[in-house]
Amino acid sequence: MRRTVWEKNMKMIKDHNGEDGLGKNGFTMEMNEFGDMTEKELKKMLSGFQIQTHNKGENIRKRAASGVALPEYLDWRKDLPEFVDWQKKGYVTSVRHQRDCGSCWAFAATGAIEGQIFKKTGNLTRLSVQNLIDCSKPYGNDGCEGGTTNDAFQYVLYNGGLEAEATYPYERKEGPCRYDPKNLSAKIKEIVALPRGEDVLMDAVATKGPIATGINVLYPSFYFYKTGIYHEPNCNPNIINHAVLVVGYGYEVNETHVEKYWRIRNSWGKGWGLRGYMKIAKDWNNHCGISSYAQYPIV
Repeated sequence: MRRTVWEKNMKMIKDHNGEDGLGKNGFTMEMNEFGDMTEKELKKMLSGFQIQTHNKGENIRKRAASGVALPEYLDWRKDLPEFVDWQKKGYVTSVRHQRDCGSCWAFAATGAIEGQIFKKTGNLTRLSVQNLIDCSKPYGNDGCEGGTTNDAFQYVLYNGGLEAEATYPYERKEGPCRYDPKNLSAKIKEIVALPRGEDVLMDAVATKGPIATGINVLYPSFYFYKTGIYHEPNCNPNIINHAVLVVGYGYEVNETHVEKYWRIRNSWGKGWGLRGYMKIAKDWNNHCGISSYAQYPIV
C-alpha cells in the first residue's frame, strides 16, 4: 500500500515538474518524507488549525471582549519597502518539525512572540511550544489535535507569560500542564487581529515584524513544494487549516512579468520547501487565505 501511494505521488511530482524540471504555475515539487503517507494521515499530521471557515474576521471579533485588540486603522504608509525579510534581520528562530502532532498553531504563535521580543530587547529566545500544547486547553485549544493562534495568545496573555523551550522542551505529544512562573520567559499585553486584506498584512509585516496567520494547505502541491513561488489554482481562500509565520515579502522578475510573494516559515522541518520556508503568491486575491486570520502580539 505504501509503495502504491509513493508511486502515485512520484508520478504527480514528475508530471508537475515536466521534462524541463521547471514546474507548472511557477514552482517545483519534489519527493519528501510525506511521499508514502495517505491523504488521511497527512491531513491529521500536517494541519492543526481548528477554524475551518473564516468570514470577514467574525471569529476573531467574537473574542473582542476577551482581550483582542481590533484596530480601526493601522499605521498606514505609502512608502513601504519593496522587500522585507525578518529572518535575515535576526527576528526568527530556526525551522522546526511538528512531527505527528497538530501543533502548527503553537509554532506560529511562539514565532510571532519571539519576533516581537527580539524587536523590543534584541534577544532571540526560542519559546515553548509544549507549554502551549499542554496548558492552553482552557482557552479553546486541543493540544496535538489542533488549535488557533488566537487561543494561544489568549493563554499567554491571561496566564501572565510563557516558558522558554530550554525549560519546557517539545515532546510531540500532549501532557499535563507543567508551567512554572519561576521560568517565565515571555509576556504579552495585547493581541492585534488584522482585518482581512493583503494590503493590511503587508503594512503589518513591514512595520511590526513577523505575523502569525492561517492558510489552506490541503493540496498535494503544498505537501511536496520545493522551490519557486507557490500558486495553487484550486486553493480555497475561505478554508483555513494550518498556521504559519509570515516573515517577509518581495517579488521576482521574469521575462514577461513581475511575481510578488509572501515568505512564510512552516513547521514541517528543513527538508520541506526552501529549507522549511515557502514563497507563496502575493496580491493574488488572498491566495489560500493568507490574510484571513493574521495576528500579532504586543509584548
